[in-house]
Parts: sequence; structure tokens; C-alpha cells
Amino acid sequence: MSDKSKAMFGFDTNPSNIIPKKYTLDSKIRFRCHPGVSCFTACCGHIDIILTPFDILRLRKHLNLPADEFLLRFTTPTYVEKTDLPGVKIHLDKDGRCPFVTDKGCTIYPERPSACRYYPIGMANFHEGGQEGIQSEKFFFIVKEDHCKGHEEPTEWTIKEWRADQGVDLCDEMNREWLEIVMRRRSFGHQASMSEQAQKMFFLASTDTDKFRDFVFNSSFLDTYDVDQQTLDKIKDDDIEMMLFSFQYLASALFGAGDLKIKEEKIQERVSKIDDKKAMAEVKAEATYKDLLAERDKLTEALKDKK
Repeated sequence: MSDKSKAMFGFDTNPSNIIPKKYTLDSKIRFRCHPGVSCFTACCGHIDIILTPFDILRLRKHLNLPADEFLLRFTTPTYVEKTDLPGVKIHLDKDGRCPFVTDKGCTIYPERPSACRYYPIGMANFHEGGQEGIQSEKFFFIVKEDHCKGHEEPTEWTIKEWRADQGVDLCDEMNREWLEIVMRRRSFGHQASMSEQAQKMFFLASTDTDKFRDFVFNSSFLDTYDVDQQTLDKIKDDDIEMMLFSFQYLASALFGAGDLKIKEEKIQERVSKIDDKKAMAEVKAEATYKDLLAERDKLTEALKDKK
């Protein structure tokens, strides 16, 4: 399999591999991947497998590793979906293969990443004119690459049945809010740059629930954001809830969206600081103006003396 550039969920960016047809959940396909097909595990090499926060959480729990050790051992830094948002992808071995794959198959199959579960069915949400607020058209498409013999298998499914078998619905639910943040950032294009601090916070919230939890409970976070006690009780020990809460934080911090709100007194404090800065600027402007007037008067007097 040649080394090709792949998108977030493992699909080749070459449109020739996408069947030009829209599918629904009830559409039927023929596909099956198993050790008996001649291409078994061929799709597990020379591919960028971008990991979502849910992928990272599942994998590091499965491997019983803290997030930082998992990231160091098994991932490579990357940018997510053609944005300036920092993320990670699976670090391939010297042969360009996923480190979790053997000739007998995937050693982490029950907790495999979202990208692996989606293949070969992709999902698209099309917004007419790219306008927010307009109902999107959701449809599915099939990726059919020359090397893949799974399409020649006789097993028939509806797309709904295939997605259920692969555990895609759970991934969709867990990844949805994070992907919305990524897509929203992507819509800004390259015109708006993100600060280094914002990038670091996005990376932390997306990769390490333990450190993000420490940030929430052991910094000035709760002095700034209005978080109800019920939510605090949920995120204190539940990693999934902590992950979902981190998405709320990112939506709020990056775009001013979502339900997470800054405390009113903090808003007033910021307004006061802005007003103070404005007042100080006005004082400086007035002083500068008076200095200019004084200089003008001196010049006028000097001209009179010459006459």
C-alpha cells in the first residue's frame, strides 16, 4: 500500500477512491474484514490515524498508562484537520505500520480508534453555502480502495447495521462536541491565528483528563467560571464526564459558545479594568494635547519676538 495522505478518520483524500453515490442508514453494502481476506491488516499501515480525546482515553485505560506516557510512547504531534489546533496521531513503526497490529490482527481491537471503526464508510454533513443555522444534509459514502478485498466478501449489511457492529454510534456521541470545535475552527481559515497559550490549553484539554481535572480544581478556574455543584461532583471522579466538560470549556474559551459561563463578578471586574484602561488612555491623551498646546503657544511667542 502506497504512502498516502489520509484525513481524520482514515479516508484517502483522493476522491477517486470514494464511490460517487450518497447512502442512507438503510442502504445496503457488501463488506467484511477478517483474517481470511488476502489484504488483512493492509489498511493498518502508511496512514495517519488522528486520535480524538475519546480514543486517547480508551486506549490509555486499556493499556493502563497515564496520558503523558501513552502520548510519549505511541503518538506523534500533528495538527487536526488542516487547522492550527494541536493533536496527536498514532506513531507508526519503522515499517510504517501501526504499533498495535500484528499479522494476526489488531491487539487493541476492542478499544481501537474511531478512524479504524469508520472505514470504509464515511459520513458527511453538508451545510448549503456553509451557513450556520441552516439544517444540514447528512449522508454516507463508501471508500473503495484497490487493495481492499473486503468489498468482495458476500456478507451484506445496512449501513446502520455496520455502524452498530463497529461501535461507531458511541464514537459519534463522544466525539461530536470536540469535532464541532475542530470544524468551527477550520471554518475561520488561516485569517485568524490562535495564541500559543490557547493552543496549549486545547492540547491539554484534548489529551489528558487527569491534568485538566487538576487545572479545574487546583487553579483559579472555579473562581472564574460558574460551575454548579452537580457538575463538579460528576467530573471529580468520572473521566468521561471530565472529557465532555473539557469540550464545554474549549467551546467557551475559544468561541464564547456553550453553557459554561464566566462569573458575573469576573465580567464586571474585566469591564472595570477595561474602563480603567480607557480612562487612563483618555487622561494621557488629554495631557498630550495640553503639551501640544503649550508647545504651540511657545512657538507663537517665539515668532512674535522675532518680529
